[in-house]
Amino acid sequence: MPARRSTLSAATVFLICALALVGWLIGGRDHKSTGPKANGGTAAAGATGTSPLQNPDGTKPGLAPLTTPEEQKAGRDVIAKVTTAAVGTKDGYDRNEFGPAWTDNVEGVPFGGNKCDTRNDLLARDGTAVEHKDGSDCTVTAMTIWDPYTGKSVQWTKQQASKIQIDHVMPLSYDWQMGASKWDKAKRVQIANDPLNLIPADGSQNASKGDSGPASWLPANTEIRCSYAVRFAQVSLKYQLPVTEADKKTMLQLCGG
Repeated sequence: MPARRSTLSAATVFLICALALVGWLIGGRDHKSTGPKANGGTAAAGATGTSPLQNPDGTKPGLAPLTTPEEQKAGRDVIAKVTTAAVGTKDGYDRNEFGPAWTDNVEGVPFGGNKCDTRNDLLARDGTAVEHKDGSDCTVTAMTIWDPYTGKSVQWTKQQASKIQIDHVMPLSYDWQMGASKWDKAKRVQIANDPLNLIPADGSQNASKGDSGPASWLPANTEIRCSYAVRFAQVSLKYQLPVTEADKKTMLQLCGG
């Protein structure tokens, strides 16, 4: 009887060790598949942002790629609803026509009036390991952020503020030329501070974009271009602003159309 207990105990220990080894191997593979990429990006679930198809109000982080045929078809369906028009004049355009930069004094858009300016709202929305200024629940001083326009993860601090800039997906000058010049000031302030129209991104990418539409400028990260086109379309539809024919054609092509 004692010998039997010894044999049973050894078998049990062997089984436990075997199960632990299998669990370690599975867990290791899962961790590696969702960990940092060699190019500086990150593949963790949600770390590369949210699909624009699942983020119609822009309150969720980032901008995830649309990669499957089904996702791209859904993207084309959104873009197809966008109307087109010839580009209008830029006469009279001034950034101030869209209100003070990053004002919190805006109604009718998410985060508006929450006692934190739009820029810091967007940094907090998209950043991870976010640090705030001492005594403040608003001012972001450091974070890690995945930049969809380059496909890289960026370690950002307030001392290098321009390294990450907030891009207006549908540029304000573009808005002006496509019809916003006829709006009242309140509606222009809305589109300038609407999280649906705002993506924190690499500063040099934002600077190179200027007031271009998709036919003239696209993010360097090719994986994100269909998502970018869908987000451009979502802003266009929400604010009933047309895009140029060339821009709509490009947007459809980016999603496989």
